[in-house]
Amino acid sequence: MISVHNLAKTFTLHNLGGKCLTACQGVSFAVSHGSFLGLSGPSGAGKSTVLKCLYRTYLPEQGAIRYCSATFGEVDLATLPDRAILELRQREIGYVSQFLKVIPRVSALEVVMEPMLRQNGLAREEARRRAGGLLERLRIPPRLFDAYPATFSGGEQQRVNIARAIGWKPRLLLLDEPTASLDQHSAATVLGLLAELRAEGATMIGIFHDQELLATVADDVCRIA
Repeated sequence: MISVHNLAKTFTLHNLGGKCLTACQGVSFAVSHGSFLGLSGPSGAGKSTVLKCLYRTYLPEQGAIRYCSATFGEVDLATLPDRAILELRQREIGYVSQFLKVIPRVSALEVVMEPMLRQNGLAREEARRRAGGLLERLRIPPRLFDAYPATFSGGEQQRVNIARAIGWKPRLLLLDEPTASLDQHSAATVLGLLAELRAEGATMIGIFHDQELLATVADDVCRIA
């Protein structure tokens, strides 16, 4: 479904006289439809950078990212026009970052509902029902549905973040430390939700700090030096 060939990304540090910092280089892997690839390696090796290149938050300097899109057919995410990338984010590719970034004064329920309404075209009541069910499974009680995530704890914010990313059932899901700020029970719930999404055909690429946890969810692991 997606293959990466000789991916490289560098950053130019203008405040340090134009010094170049290599974030990742020579990264290659392939992921088949419906499987889970884990990315491992020491801190600073460039794992998150790879995910951001796949999502096109970063534009790589080198390499190809071949993706079999349901919308456009086979494309190279490294060179695809920005407008097409945005469309893929709306229709096919989801992303779970380590931090929740939302518009202030938007309720937790609306945060989770929004992509369901936009990507799946659900009726508002059905989106509300699905979003509420996800939040409850992730131990966000109904009394907090109308509260603002900016007032939540870090773990609660991450659970809202995960519900938002998986609720619309993306075709490809990128996961950057989704369970890092979660307790053991919440992490187990997230793994269960990911397994359900995979059973429906989703493909996943993810980073987990806990290597034992990574081994339980990944079909294969790509080590980034």
